Amino acid sequence: MNLPNKLTILRTVLIIPFVIIMLTGCCGILSDWIALFIFILASVTDLLDGKIARKYNLVTNFGKFMDPLADKLLVCSALICLLNMGRIPAWAVLIIMGREFIISGFRLVASDNGVVIAASMWGKSKTVSQMIMIGILIADIDFILFKVLGIIALYVSVALTIISLIDYIMKNKEVMREEK
Repeated sequence: MNLPNKLTILRTVLIIPFVIIMLTGCCGILSDWIALFIFILASVTDLLDGKIARKYNLVTNFGKFMDPLADKLLVCSALICLLNMGRIPAWAVLIIMGREFIISGFRLVASDNGVVIAASMWGKSKTVSQMIMIGILIADIDFILFKVLGIIALYVSVALTIISLIDYIMKNKEVMREEK
């Protein structure tokens, strides 16, 4: 197993302590900060695994499958925890998770037709904005400017989620056409 795949597995495994700490607060007043550290560490593995895989030609079928799945699991786990804690509105979680399911289905159909749908600039921007928003919401600093920053990050993230969905569909709509 190569390093990028190990990083992807590490990201997936880090979800477990992240969720436990977020939902139980088992680390007392440090729970948010420890959860934030774990989330940042997991997010960095996402950045590193792709760079390493491309740079050293270590792209594998396992990585092509597991990397986006690990990303979705991390983001969706964080969103569900934040929703449970009352730090994010349900409508935002539904939009973000709905987009992930739609694009996953889209990619599955494309793959079945021998088409690979690469990540776009909008998709990458969406991911970065979601990671930043989630980090801000996990930190939950009780300071008005930080709260405003969290709201701005939420709306930017939701907007980029919708834009990236439209972008993927418009660029790849032929994938969903019926075979003749």
